[in-house]
Amino acid sequence: MAFDKILVVDDDQNICDLLRLYLEDAGYSVIISNDGKEAVNKFKALKPDIVLLDYMLPSLDGRGVCKEIRKDSDVPIIMISAKSETTDKVVGLELGADDYIAKPFDPREVIARIRAVSRRMGVATTEQEVNQEVRYDGLVVNKTRYELRVNGKVLDTPPKELELLYYLASNPNHVYTRDQLLDEVWGFEYYGDSRTIDVHVKRLREKLADVSPHWALKTVWGVGYKFEADEE
Repeated sequence: MAFDKILVVDDDQNICDLLRLYLEDAGYSVIISNDGKEAVNKFKALKPDIVLLDYMLPSLDGRGVCKEIRKDSDVPIIMISAKSETTDKVVGLELGADDYIAKPFDPREVIARIRAVSRRMGVATTEQEVNQEVRYDGLVVNKTRYELRVNGKVLDTPPKELELLYYLASNPNHVYTRDQLLDEVWGFEYYGDSRTIDVHVKRLREKLADVSPHWALKTVWGVGYKFEADEE
């Protein structure tokens, strides 16, 4: 899946113009919005493939925009903001953002992140069209369709959450450090900190609470995480 249409939301027109220049040169179609409420309306009307979202916006801030988008869509959202404190990053991720880039940024880094998401989500060539799926009692994680089923019901799940769960569930009872998970799931393009993993695990646990006594997403204190499952 290639991301052809990108919604850029920032109240700084110079930043919008800069991103448009680089993104269009890279072959993307760009939609610009300088206002939070307008961004939500454009998202619903124009259905972009990815959103680059500033934190501080008039009428509705980035958190509000992220919440509105997540009500109906799992389209990838990359927060771009001068708020570079770890707590701000965590808040953005908890709201459903998939990544976070601090200002000032290099536009080439933004394009690298977009391409990384595209590679992770894509079902590209015929050779790659393998049904990537893991199944446990009450749980089906399908990475080909980016679909999470819990007790037969499909749950809306952001791409990063699903990729993290798929990776852990594909390697049951194996303990991974946060840094290992960042490398395997986010890839070398990711520049964030390991608390990103904690945020995504917390959201997954909320979705998976009390589904089955035969498996669980476990914390290994002082080390990292594992998908613990009964041995067959």
